[in-house]
Amino acid sequence: MKKYLSQLIEGATLTREDTHNIMLGITEQKFNDYQIAALLMALQSRGVTVDEMLGFRDGLLETGKKVNLDDYNTLDIVGTGGDGKNSFNISTCSAFVIAGAGYKVTKHGNGGSTSISGASNVLAGHGVKFTDNIDVLRRSLDEANICYLHAPLFAYGMKFVGPIRKALGIPTCFNLIGPLVNPCNPKNSLHGTANQSQQRLYTNIHQKIGDNYGVVTSYDGYDEISLTSGFKINTKYYEKVYTPIDMGLKYVKPSDIYGGNTAEEAMQIFDNVLQNKCTEAQKNVILANAACGISLMEEGLTISETISKARDSLESGKALECFKKFVEINS
Repeated sequence: MKKYLSQLIEGATLTREDTHNIMLGITEQKFNDYQIAALLMALQSRGVTVDEMLGFRDGLLETGKKVNLDDYNTLDIVGTGGDGKNSFNISTCSAFVIAGAGYKVTKHGNGGSTSISGASNVLAGHGVKFTDNIDVLRRSLDEANICYLHAPLFAYGMKFVGPIRKALGIPTCFNLIGPLVNPCNPKNSLHGTANQSQQRLYTNIHQKIGDNYGVVTSYDGYDEISLTSGFKINTKYYEKVYTPIDMGLKYVKPSDIYGGNTAEEAMQIFDNVLQNKCTEAQKNVILANAACGISLMEEGLTISETISKARDSLESGKALECFKKFVEINS
């Protein structure tokens, strides 16, 4: 570690191999907390590079529990979190809408950090038991079109940096790495970032990974398509800026997509969405995010066609049926 810290003090960047080896060393408990904290502070003060992030990702995937779902064409839809907006569970609702539209989803997630209730919280509230059992995950994909990968069951190395990150009390590169370490390495990913700097970092990372990706950011700081402002989406084929009007939808206010003040309120909003009892604003935000996911899974569709597929999934009850089947399999 001393070698790496010396390089950082001198203003150098680390290679992908360097941070890969560091992550292995952290997992093997070769470094003390002070050394890890110094590393995180040095990287944060300078700004982490694409190769540094990729090396940490490589190490986390190598030391974590692996999930072989390579025979499926799946999508993950998740945001980096930490935008401080406390919106409702948009990516989780959207995942079930995409599943209801007939596409396979391998949703990766965790409990809430800055929001009242993250994906794992709302699913656990419905009696879902998280699992790393491959047979259950495959059955869930086959019968419900969706399985859920609760991050702590798979990313073994994260537990060694968790207490240090908490003690530091500032964002580090590990705040951004969660969406990048889905243990099944899905072929398609829709990732939300909270600002354009994160979006560029994620775009460059995905270009090196070589998967089919979409990276979105809303211009007012949401790590998803919020419809409270315009947004930008970067894919392997294009970078485009959209407004809600471009999608045939209306602008909404931040209060329209607020996630509630308690876990119970968050769960009620989630239920209302999937039961098609939500507000127009909530529905439109879900349609926008689900439509972008669908566009990654089925290229060549127009915006209106993807919105239509998402709307049919939600309003016909197909999304709700996927959710009910998912809960049945995973309870």
